[in-house]
Amino acid sequence: MADSSAAATAPLQPPSKMTVTLHVNGVERRLTIAPWTTLLDALRLYLDLTGTKKGCDHGQCGACTVLVEGRRINSCLTLAVMKDGAQITTVEGLAQGHTLHPLQQAFIDHDAFQCGYCTPGQICSAVGLIAEGRARTADDIRELMSGNICRCGAYTNIVAAIEEVMFGKAGQSERAP
Repeated sequence: MADSSAAATAPLQPPSKMTVTLHVNGVERRLTIAPWTTLLDALRLYLDLTGTKKGCDHGQCGACTVLVEGRRINSCLTLAVMKDGAQITTVEGLAQGHTLHPLQQAFIDHDAFQCGYCTPGQICSAVGLIAEGRARTADDIRELMSGNICRCGAYTNIVAAIEEVMFGKAGQSERAP
């Protein structure tokens, strides 16, 4: 009995840090982090990739959207240790040298941002949406992008930018006979 009471009064020790390997934007990165570190915090605080934004920190706004193995996820809801060994693409990894990704260029061309805070998550989500291949119309784009909130209300221009990359010209999908 004395042993169990001594164990009950011993202070709890936090889990030790863990080493994870993340392949971020084509570069292998090894981090030693607390097991409760989100992927978002690992990217921003440990790797200094601040393009990915912390919005609501509850998975409701999409500002933290990144691509993991080509699929879009909310990095604020994902522990970094869960993605050990994964291929991760952030908005910083979309361009090829000085050449912007077609969606990055389309967002500029269509003025698909105002304050720009949500833009990295919007672009990463749009890259994932196109890769999924499920969107056929502007309504599909709006529905499949609904997890990404733009507080400035640039939705019309965001959809136009995505349509341009998907269909070659904004609105063409809905005008086709």
